[in-house]
This record gives sequence, C-alpha cells and structure tokens, in this order.
Amino acid sequence: MSEAAVKQKKEMLNYINVFRGLAILLIIAGHTMQMGTKGSWLNNISFEVFAGGTALFIFISGFLFQHLSYKFEYKNYMKKKWTNVILPYIITAIPGILLCFYLPQAYGNPFDGLNPLAQIGIFLTTGRVHNVPTWFIPMIVIFFFFSYILLYLEKKNILYKLLPILFFITIFIPRMDIEPEYVVNMDYFHKYIEYLKYVISGFIHFASMYVFGMYLSKYKEKIDIFYNKRWLFIFLMILTSVIDVYLSHNGIYTNGTISKIFLTMIVLGYLKHYDTKIKEHEKINHWLDITAKYSFGLFFIHWYYFFLFNILFSTPKVIPVNDLYHLFIVCGIVSLRFLFVLFTSFITLYLIKSFLKKIKIENTREFIGV
Repeated sequence: MSEAAVKQKKEMLNYINVFRGLAILLIIAGHTMQMGTKGSWLNNISFEVFAGGTALFIFISGFLFQHLSYKFEYKNYMKKKWTNVILPYIITAIPGILLCFYLPQAYGNPFDGLNPLAQIGIFLTTGRVHNVPTWFIPMIVIFFFFSYILLYLEKKNILYKLLPILFFITIFIPRMDIEPEYVVNMDYFHKYIEYLKYVISGFIHFASMYVFGMYLSKYKEKIDIFYNKRWLFIFLMILTSVIDVYLSHNGIYTNGTISKIFLTMIVLGYLKHYDTKIKEHEKINHWLDITAKYSFGLFFIHWYYFFLFNILFSTPKVIPVNDLYHLFIVCGIVSLRFLFVLFTSFITLYLIKSFLKKIKIENTREFIGV
C-alpha cells in the first residue's frame, strides 16, 4: 500500500476517534451514575441507560484492529500490545493493588489473607478486583492471542459469516456478574476460578462486538445505512431497552449489551455522516480528540477517583432513592460524582504526562496509556 493510500486511510478515522472519546464518557457514567435501590425500576433503568459502555470500547478495538491489519505481523503486533496496553495496565494497577492490601474490607478484596505475590498474580490476570473496569484487559488479551486466526478467517471469507451466531450468543448468553460477596464462602482457588470465568464469559459475550467492529472497518460504506435508517435503529434500541428493563425488574433476564449494539450503530452512523462538519468545528473536534487520546488513561485510573469520592462523601456505589424529592438530590450527586471522577482523572493524567516529559520520557503511553 502506498504512503498516500495509508495516509488517506488514517484520515478516515476521525469519526472513530470521536466515537472513542464518547465511549469512555459512557463507561465513566456507567460506573458513577448508578442509582436506585437494588432491583427497583429506577435501578434497572439507570443500569440500562448508563451501563454497558464496554461494548462500545470492544467494538472500537475490533474496528481499529482490522483498520490497521494491512501492516499486521503477529510478533510485532504482540510487542506493541505489550508496550501500549499491558505495560500501562500493570503500572496503573499499583494504586489498586495497594488499596487491596491496606484497605481490603473497604475496597472489596476477597483474596485478603492470601500470599501477597499470589494476590498480585490473581489481580493482574483477572483485572476485576484491584481496578474493577480493567477486567477488560485480560479479556482483550484473548483477542490479541487470536488475532492471527481472526485475520485468517477473514481472508478465507469465513469470519463475517459467523456474525449471526456470535450475535445469537451475545443475546442469549448474558454476561456473568461477580462481586466480592458472591464468593465469600469459597476457598481462594475457587474464588480465582470464578473471576477467571468472569473474564472468559466476557470474551464469549462480547466476541460479536469485536468481529462486528472488524466487519464495519472492512466495509465502511455500510455505516451509511445506520444513518439512513436511523429511526428504525432508534426504535429498536428503545424497544430492546424497555424489554430488558422489564425482564430485569422481574428477575427473568438481564442483558444491557443488546441496546448498546443499536446505540453503536446509531452513534456511528451520525458521526460518519457529520464527520466533515465535526472537523470544521475545530474547537469541538479538538476537545473530542483530546478525550479520545486520553480515553485509555481515563479507563485505567477513573475507578480510583470513584472510590475516593465514595469514601470522602460516604456515598455508596449505587445510591438508593426514597422518593421523588430525593431523586432530584441523587441525580445531582451522581452528576457531581461523574464530573469529579472525569476531571480529577484528566488532571492526574495531564500532570503525570507532563512530569514524564520533563524527565525526558517521550513515550508516556507505556506508563499511563496516554
């Protein structure tokens, strides 16, 4: 591929870059804006609206993987993933590991009492305990290992024929849920197995979104369909959301990913359609670009500030609501929590990045993901 062709191909990704910035905002909102007594209508609705941003992140990962596959070489690919994904994951895990050791009850460490080195191994291979959102990393590493096979299947015109099966799995095999209290009566080995199962179930559940991202990267013109038929997809998103809230409330079934599939189509359709206009608004595009560039770093550290906010203001992760008046107060609290987590995470990353640059470390991405 010529240099001009490569440049043109990279320039086409502004709408994906913007999408990446919006995806991290949804992920942070999903963690910070949960409200309502567990099992209540409000709790199920807030979960449906805000949770599930991980699906968008996985879609973007698949999209970018295929987009850059023209220069794929397995050994170099894995080296880059070590440098740009796994290494900053390990470094940014340090605060969470320390919290697990020194505040095990408050932070929620079900492996408290186990040999510290064994705990570190468990934390890093599952991601869920020391820094809850980063279970994504062990899960995405599975995709890294299968990268050669995925491209081989694509080359043989097999991969995308599997999409209906993968979507069937996503719809009818919801994500496994796990919290420290779910494994309290298990021994350490079986606790670890449960957390590994959580990661693997995430891989199985979200495989459709990764492959879907690859598919739309290869056939970018199909994204236009999402905008042209946007009202159909908006209707399907609302319909699946309502059904999921109803089934969740009645304890039958919970799967927030389905509506996020349609959300992905809708947002992507709009962003691609208005890509030129977004780029023309330089300030808006600039801040969306910054958010996108900081997205991985925000993903790595925002949970720590979420924990800090809850400790400082004695706030539960999911804030209960007693009545309508209390609802307005809680909406204000979760909105403040979202902004607090977002801006403190941004500032922290900016300061660390600036410090690393001052001490002549240019590749700050391998330290903090930015």
